[in-house]
Amino acid sequence: MCLVFLCGEDEKVLGTHKAPGSCPYCGGAVMATDVETSRRLCFLPLCHKIKRKFSCTRCVRRLVANL
Repeated sequence: MCLVFLCGEDEKVLGTHKAPGSCPYCGGAVMATDVETSRRLCFLPLCHKIKRKFSCTRCVRRLVANL
């Protein structure tokens, strides 16, 4: 039996830019943020992922892109 305990997850913002479209809730502009997440087991890095998160600039809601 193998037990894995994660000691932390760090997020680092790589950049932001305006995304096409508008917010379906308030009609505000959509901002795309590129975020690098890294999970680590104590001090050993396990994996790095780069994600793109979308949010509204007016109502500050987190938006989900349906591709």
